[in-house]
Amino acid sequence: MKVVLAGAFGNLGAEILKKLVEAKHEVVAADLKEREIEGLKGKYRFAAIDATDPKSLEGLCEGADIVITTMGLTTSSTRFTAYDIDYQGNMNLYKEAVRAGVKTFDYISVIACDQPGAEKVPMLHAKFMVEEELRKGEMNYVIYRPTGYFYDIAKVFKPYVDKGEMQLLKGYGHVKANVVDCPDFAAFIVEHMNDQKALYEVGGKETYTYEEMAKLCFDAAGKPTRIKYAPAWLFGVLANLPKIKKEGKHDIILFSRWTLTHDLVGKDETGEASFAQYVKEYFGGK
Repeated sequence: MKVVLAGAFGNLGAEILKKLVEAKHEVVAADLKEREIEGLKGKYRFAAIDATDPKSLEGLCEGADIVITTMGLTTSSTRFTAYDIDYQGNMNLYKEAVRAGVKTFDYISVIACDQPGAEKVPMLHAKFMVEEELRKGEMNYVIYRPTGYFYDIAKVFKPYVDKGEMQLLKGYGHVKANVVDCPDFAAFIVEHMNDQKALYEVGGKETYTYEEMAKLCFDAAGKPTRIKYAPAWLFGVLANLPKIKKEGKHDIILFSRWTLTHDLVGKDETGEASFAQYVKEYFGGK
């Protein structure tokens, strides 16, 4: 089976690429830039694309059975917004897939993007807009809504653990999530990529509150757990500061506030990886 994988060299994309190659699929790995992934040299074809430029996508999907896209804005940007990448970039790809006669379009969205208030968070709303377009279209689709990833939590928490004090939102320490490890999620995606007009809310096997996650990280680093609480409204003020907007961090801060104030528990649990074990290894514990 021929698969086009867009966003193939991000953290999740690379894991999907490994699973596709392992399953002996013919893969076109598309991204802005290629990076070396151990054991995969010569086992896929690379295509350089810029999803904001439809011309760069021309011919990409020829002969493909499935398109899988992980494309989305995950960091601050002074050039693009979530609507440029998450929505328009993916819609550019979708239109090219339709033109090429692709059978199925697999889209990695995000959990809770359909909840009330999500329309005020660009990094959620842009993804939901793509979901709506897929539902209206004639092509078969599979939508995956992950809860979050092990590496994201560890990466975000690390500066606070290094400093010796975590910052969470006052009144929301009980909010919980069952984040998933990327290899497990990638395996789930490849297993279900041919499903028919399906939507999955995917999480890992362990559910923790953010306070519990913080404690796991501090314990793994061999440090006492210290948590400082800030009011949620402060994030709204911070997001709208001129300096923050100029640096392109507005949308990231709104998304961070959302994740820290909403339960993000996926009903479609997958994998055997343990978040507790992951952070032990990440922070140097045994």
